[in-house]
Amino acid sequence: MFSIGIDYGTNSVRALVVGTDDGFEYGTHVYNYPSGDQGVLLDPADPLLARQSPADYLEGLEASIRGALAEAAKHEKFDTSKVIGIGVDTTGSSPLPVDAENRALAMDPRFTDNLNAYCWLWKDHTSWREAQKITALGKAERPEYLAMVGDTYSSEWWWSKIWHCLNVDRDVFDAAYSWVELADWIPSVLAGVKASSEIKRGVCAAGHKGLYNPKWGGLPDKEFLGQLDPAIADLRDRLYDTAQDISVPAGTLSPEWAEKLGLPEGIAIATGAFDNHLGSIGCGIEAGMLVKVIGTSTCDCAIVDLSKSDTIPGVCGIVEGSILPGFYGIEAGQSAVGDIFKWWVERVCGGGPAMHDQLSAEASTMKPGQSGLIALDWNNGNRTILVDQRLTGLILGQTLYTTRAEIYRALVEATAFGARAIVERMTDYSVPIDKVVCAGGIAEKNPMLMQVYADVMNRTMLVTRSAQTCALGAAIAAASVAGAHESIEVTTKAMTGLKDIRYDPIPENVAVYEQLYGLYLTLHDGFGGITRDSDLSRVMKDLIDIRDAARA
Repeated sequence: MFSIGIDYGTNSVRALVVGTDDGFEYGTHVYNYPSGDQGVLLDPADPLLARQSPADYLEGLEASIRGALAEAAKHEKFDTSKVIGIGVDTTGSSPLPVDAENRALAMDPRFTDNLNAYCWLWKDHTSWREAQKITALGKAERPEYLAMVGDTYSSEWWWSKIWHCLNVDRDVFDAAYSWVELADWIPSVLAGVKASSEIKRGVCAAGHKGLYNPKWGGLPDKEFLGQLDPAIADLRDRLYDTAQDISVPAGTLSPEWAEKLGLPEGIAIATGAFDNHLGSIGCGIEAGMLVKVIGTSTCDCAIVDLSKSDTIPGVCGIVEGSILPGFYGIEAGQSAVGDIFKWWVERVCGGGPAMHDQLSAEASTMKPGQSGLIALDWNNGNRTILVDQRLTGLILGQTLYTTRAEIYRALVEATAFGARAIVERMTDYSVPIDKVVCAGGIAEKNPMLMQVYADVMNRTMLVTRSAQTCALGAAIAAASVAGAHESIEVTTKAMTGLKDIRYDPIPENVAVYEQLYGLYLTLHDGFGGITRDSDLSRVMKDLIDIRDAARA
């Protein structure tokens, strides 16, 4: 038997055809979004805006699946008639407005030129004011709402984006019968859902971004939402009452899409979830494991037993069933990682893929501290643990002799320091982390970065077997809901594995990074607003002392 995983990323959508018995990958195909700047619709007047075209999503859905099936057909063992399910992961929170018939509002001729009617991509931060107001109101009126999402609501998330649309474009808001996460919309499209009220909503998106919890009746109550705006309270009636985990199907493949894709009608469609949550399943997540999916941004996921439900300030939520049914899923992450390297190499240095390789090679010859530089990894704001999208990047310690490779390494180290801060926040709140498994293109392709992470975090870094863990996780969800094995745990073990590669901490590097991490925390706490008493007067000179010692 076979299943298909669909992975909607920031710049492209990927389909993966997998064997349900052993996770063998029979075929894959990537469709690059044609609209905007590498698939992202931007506004030169507002650097915080990032939208995407639903038309790209639909074209990519068909093209990626058909392409992956064509590649799989080259294998004698593959048989299209034995495909039993499709799973979907997407970026998030990426909500889009839809009409009552579940059509994306952006595809209505009235709104084709209006970016507010498009999908509000995860990295859109235009709603930072609304996020601050939701945080303030939540702390005053419903602290239990915020407790489950780290005590701070983000501009990357569901309610702040929808409220911002209401504030800046009432025509779009009023024309939208409902709003739906991309992770829920694609499964509903495949299932042929023609009424937005019938969309099956996933608890992953609902819990981590929508403040959904069965303890208080699902979504936030109308009294609370009415204090944002009465129109938001009215919208609640057109959203949903319940959300489900991936053990429950979102529907079955409709005749229309079965014909488009050349697949059996009626096969299972898994409930959608966010890329990194299903990516964690693709890494074989289990209790005690931290999964790091390292891409344009980074998401860190862990699971804990249902007996533990303590809140963790600054994380993106602790939600029952958001990763694996029967566990609380914990999400944290960094708003930019690969995007920071891309900014430096491509936007500032004017290079391409070859320059990434060149600077990585040059940086790998350097010792920790040798450059005299330190940076903050906030070029796209801070997702965890400060949850402040108005923070920006910083590079400290440049001289007239600083090279672009030294800056490149400092940026890599900055993301490693940010990763360590997240791990320490989790372990400070009794989340066991005995193993770190990394996935994503950067983990696959950049040994220099992986060694820096091992040294900074003083933990061994392992790498998952599949290069397509998010799509694989989606395929596992599909195989499980279709009944390929007796449970999702058994399905996951059958279809995942690790590479025979590990990055162990190098003791002499660890010692230097302990010093540098202390300086990073000084900058982190000072510029991040944790303390107003940070003494920055020694940072530059301490960097020089560390630099001179490394060079000696």
